[in-house]
Amino acid sequence: MRLLLVDDDPALRALVRATFDDVGVEVVEAESATVARQSMARARPDVIVLDVVMPRESGLEFCRELKDEPETAEIPVVLLSGAHRLDAHGRAAAGADASLPKPFSPLQLLAIVEQLAGGSAVMPLVEQLPREGTDAQLLMYARDLRQLLELERAQRRLLQAAYRETVAALADALATKDTGTRAHSQRVQRYALELARAVDPELAEDPSIEYGFLLHDVGKIGVPDSILVKPEPLTDEERRQMQQHTILGEQMLSGIAFLQGDGLGVVRWHHERWDGGGYPDGLEGSDIPLAARIFSVADALDAMTSDRPYRRAGSWASAGREIAAQTGRQFDPDVVTAFGRAETRLRRVRRELIAA
Repeated sequence: MRLLLVDDDPALRALVRATFDDVGVEVVEAESATVARQSMARARPDVIVLDVVMPRESGLEFCRELKDEPETAEIPVVLLSGAHRLDAHGRAAAGADASLPKPFSPLQLLAIVEQLAGGSAVMPLVEQLPREGTDAQLLMYARDLRQLLELERAQRRLLQAAYRETVAALADALATKDTGTRAHSQRVQRYALELARAVDPELAEDPSIEYGFLLHDVGKIGVPDSILVKPEPLTDEERRQMQQHTILGEQMLSGIAFLQGDGLGVVRWHHERWDGGGYPDGLEGSDIPLAARIFSVADALDAMTSDRPYRRAGSWASAGREIAAQTGRQFDPDVVTAFGRAETRLRRVRRELIAA
């Protein structure tokens, strides 16, 4: 859309331009009717926003001229009236399609322009402030900016909720494919988040790790079912295929914006070991990202306390003893210490999930 803004106030023109820049509207500025005529000779606008009070030639006169000329009569015109309020009779006499008193709401101007250009308003209309002058106009813009921010936050919350639902559905499908239970992904995510809070509360606030915990095994989409559910020990070749799931998972998710944090590292490195004997990169000690070190403990806890195709679930106590035994070998000693501090809360998580 091409909008011609005719107003002798450069500050107001800048505000209007800022309003329309983010919605794909090209704003062409003119400080007078004379400059506006020159601009229209070069390119026809879709809508004209025209100030009523201007030096040398008023907006009312220019609007009447536009509506009397066959070449420009069909172009919608919005009049902006400041000190001189424009009643319905005055607007009709000038032939304008709409008018707004100053100070005006930029969101309301946007809605009117959209409607006149053949679209539909997407922004709510708001009442005018009972004031005049530059300060009032800036106040109106500040209020509308706050409203836009609130709308953006609401949209972001809806988008994040949709992300979570999609990710959870995918994780559940993967858990069913791999372990035969839809609850696996939910359990291990809850364990890992609780453990992350015990290790590093700031890390736990990173939204990407929540998704990384849920989608840690997404690469198993590329692993044959015959390997995933095999009750006997895997052959060397089958084990190599299984270990590729961490790399494949990272490749699948690397372009997803909400995983661009520590979450993607969880997907690739959650099978690394503190002693360097893990895969896919053989990272050792603190070279393994903290979120992945945390998750490996949570994942092991769930694996040992859940039924698998090749064995029955073990007890919580035996899982705790095994995690402690692997301190400094498979697991980060600091994470194991945090596991001990958080064990009561982790048990509560398991009871909640079982009850649900």
